[in-house]
Amino acid sequence: MTEAAFEPELVELMRSVLEEAAAMLPEAKRTSTTKADIASNILASAAKGERDPAVLKSAALSAVVDWTRYSDDASRERRAV
Repeated sequence: MTEAAFEPELVELMRSVLEEAAAMLPEAKRTSTTKADIASNILASAAKGERDPAVLKSAALSAVVDWTRYSDDASRERRAV
């Protein structure tokens, strides 16, 4: 297994994107698990070569939005499905 090494500038960019993405979530959703999921998505995108902060943030939040869309925010009727 090969470890990915990121340049310091990219690490700082990813950290900034993580902070911005987490800040966009409701406070109740800013758990360590959610932040870890966001960070994982950022790392995966960066490992594929993505460097655009807006694209990294979008990719990071898309997975969070997908799994929270039908979570405890859903109405009682939707949860019953």
